[in-house]
Amino acid sequence: MLLAIDIGNSNNVIGLFSNEKLLTHWRIRTEWNRTSDEYWVLIKEFIQLNNVDTETIDEIIIACVVPPLIPVLKEMSNKYFSCDPIIVGPGIKTGMSILYKNPAEVGADRIVNSVAAYEKYRGPLVIVDFGTATTFDVVSQKGEYLGGAISPGVQLSLEALFKSAAMLPRVDMGEPESVIGKSTIESIHSGTVYGFVGMIDGMVLRIQEELQQKAQVIGTGGIVDLIASKTKTIDIIDPFLTLEGLKIIHRRNQGK
Repeated sequence: MLLAIDIGNSNNVIGLFSNEKLLTHWRIRTEWNRTSDEYWVLIKEFIQLNNVDTETIDEIIIACVVPPLIPVLKEMSNKYFSCDPIIVGPGIKTGMSILYKNPAEVGADRIVNSVAAYEKYRGPLVIVDFGTATTFDVVSQKGEYLGGAISPGVQLSLEALFKSAAMLPRVDMGEPESVIGKSTIESIHSGTVYGFVGMIDGMVLRIQEELQQKAQVIGTGGIVDLIASKTKTIDIIDPFLTLEGLKIIHRRNQGK
């Protein structure tokens, strides 16, 4: 079995594959000071809750945008699963040309999403990932990674608003009842959600103008359902795109 681990700035998404099929998945908070032993305990508990024997897991692939956690996850893989994990990064076969000024700068999660989206939907594509940052990644009709854009994520924007505006309360993300809020909390919900909806639609239209062609738009990430359903430009919601991409890249690097 394959254990796929996506380490983001806010959350870790972990998936378990058997014969290319996603059996189950979990989401846990990212904590920079978590040890390899702590990761083992957490992952083992989730695996056993699904009645899977940990000894059947013999392959691991990791995409990580938190560099200090890479050696921690390597140690966990070696110590408890007796395998050397594939770490998505320079030197790993992705099957995609990266047309960035410095390809090493592109986050592993952005490459993984682009690989998965192109294999599943072909191109041209715009992939919008709703995470700590909201990222836009553009893939050409020929399957080349062209680049993209990065903006603050929804939760990050809410936290910045709370920290910088003395009279505004800390507010969790929530579904706005209407665009015109009738209270401070309703107004923050509306401004945050519909503000991001407008930003997504505006960015996608500008990207398509620059491409000089219409591209299919894929939405993914932790809060994709809250935002994507309200946009006019997102065509497909694919919440497990990153895990699927890890599976594809693992397949391309087997026997390396």
